Amino acid sequence: MRGLPESDLSQAPLPQSVRRYNPYANNLCVIRPSRGLAPPPRKGHMAAMTADIETLGLLDDDEIELDHAALALSELDHEGIDLDPHYALLEEIADRLGDFAEATTPEEQGAALAQVFHGEFGFSGDAETYDAPVNADLVRVIERRRGLPVSLSLLYVAAARRMGWAAYATNTPGHVLVRLGDEPYGLIDPFHDGTPVSDERLSALLGGTPGPEHVSPMSNRRVLVRLLLNQASRAERDGDPLRALTLYERMTLIAPDNADGWWELARLQLQLQNVPAARASLSAMLEVTRDPERRALITTTLRALADG
Repeated sequence: MRGLPESDLSQAPLPQSVRRYNPYANNLCVIRPSRGLAPPPRKGHMAAMTADIETLGLLDDDEIELDHAALALSELDHEGIDLDPHYALLEEIADRLGDFAEATTPEEQGAALAQVFHGEFGFSGDAETYDAPVNADLVRVIERRRGLPVSLSLLYVAAARRMGWAAYATNTPGHVLVRLGDEPYGLIDPFHDGTPVSDERLSALLGGTPGPEHVSPMSNRRVLVRLLLNQASRAERDGDPLRALTLYERMTLIAPDNADGWWELARLQLQLQNVPAARASLSAMLEVTRDPERRALITTTLRALADG
């Protein structure tokens, strides 16, 4: 967790309204849509789409359908787009995978996913323009059939789960993989056309000996956070803090219990000289943080902002 720059603490801009985290929101009842690939009702303006994203923050983790959720996030950057063709492609993939219903082992399931996604539909990693923003934008990933490890992996995982297969995106540093099965399990690499990942290949990816933590499953919400983090970090690196700010705001909407998202949002708000917003974000972070050291840091920072 990066520290907040002291030079920003003394600069107080005009106040602006800030949406505050509601720690009681998870007590609300959210009804999950029926199973299937029918897209949610399309809405014609940005406020309605933002409301859809806020709903993600209320869902239990296992109620989140990864590809639908990632498309909803991506839609925020493509106002007015018709996503029917995108959902139709996901349905076509699901129908094609239905021909592999007899696949029962991780090896058979991995081979089926690789054949359908890469062999028949042409999905593959974009090694040539790896850092291009389109590779983490699911609308464009589906259109181009190119993407990052995380964006491709969530497509594989969502499709596998619709088959009733145990599938997870892994918390592998720098390169998300897909884990199929529980015990025993197999690993495949959607970025490299769904090829199986051997122990030797995993060691090469990590630059060292892998441990269980390197192939541990990520929660659905954590996968979406990692997707947004990819976009936000690239936006900052490209000198676009406003774009990064927007992405961290989305992160706090879909994962309000993620303290790091609130911290990074506050950091950017201070960088942009919006002290009231930063204080609101830090207060929200305090609501969800239990670590004593972090709580002390947040409290100290809030006092510094109040004194400034």
